[in-house]
Amino acid sequence: MAHPTRSGKAGFTLIEIMIVMAIVTILVSIAVPLYQKSILRAKESVLRNNLFTLRTVIDEYTYDKQKAPQSIDDLVRDGYLRQVPVDPITGSNTSWKLVMEEAMASVNQTEPGIFDLRSGADKTSLEGTPYSDW
Repeated sequence: MAHPTRSGKAGFTLIEIMIVMAIVTILVSIAVPLYQKSILRAKESVLRNNLFTLRTVIDEYTYDKQKAPQSIDDLVRDGYLRQVPVDPITGSNTSWKLVMEEAMASVNQTEPGIFDLRSGADKTSLEGTPYSDW
């Protein structure tokens, strides 16, 4: 493809360079959205795992102490978690939405605590459900 120039050195023509740049641009425009979607899938997977772990730990705490935790920090303080996990969608460990149990349904009716928790993200997942409903 390369043609010798007057000085005898081989080089590419402008049209050849433009064709290569067009091909590279097309490939990048296809790859970037796929890459962004795979990152979002990974964040969703981490969120599901964090929610499962937190819910399991809340249940274990409630069973062991015969009362629900009053805050997520209770789980850390009593050694059930090393630290409060980060919500991968919001990027914060303080954005969790706590679902408190009703006093009449709680194990210790004088101190209702955390029954469940949800993501504080206001976005929608790839499957179409809000993260705050998970």
